[in-house]
Amino acid sequence: MKPFKIPESVLVVIYTPALDVLLIERADADNFWQSVTGSKDTLDEPLIETAMREVFEETGIRVGEGGVPTSALTDWQHQIQYNIYPRWAHRYAPDVTRNTEHWFGLCVPENTPVTLAPREHVAYEWLPWEAAAARCFSPSNGDAIRQLPARVR
Repeated sequence: MKPFKIPESVLVVIYTPALDVLLIERADADNFWQSVTGSKDTLDEPLIETAMREVFEETGIRVGEGGVPTSALTDWQHQIQYNIYPRWAHRYAPDVTRNTEHWFGLCVPENTPVTLAPREHVAYEWLPWEAAAARCFSPSNGDAIRQLPARVR
């Protein structure tokens, strides 16, 4: 049996200098578009490492070590708490109902190749930030993307 997920995660808004945002469509939910998200693997995993790991696992984009410079990944020093969607509650311990999500941004060059993890995501699209925010299933993901222009100035 898989261990329960840790209710602390990252949201990584991946964008280009032109503020086009990468959205990925979940494999387990039709028309569920989102930024990169994922939970810590261990309680002591640093959030920046969670962000780097999740970006690579979900998109194939490497941060550091021959990939995008580590300086391109920024901790937005913002966190939210939300109720875990009922469809995914079984992944958490029975008494866990809320998750804490930490927001990051990752600026990548135009035309950065994307390689999806097929068991997790079925499609990706680069969209102008306004269109990306509107397409997100999660309201908080849309909120994060709407903050992008102010965060990169």
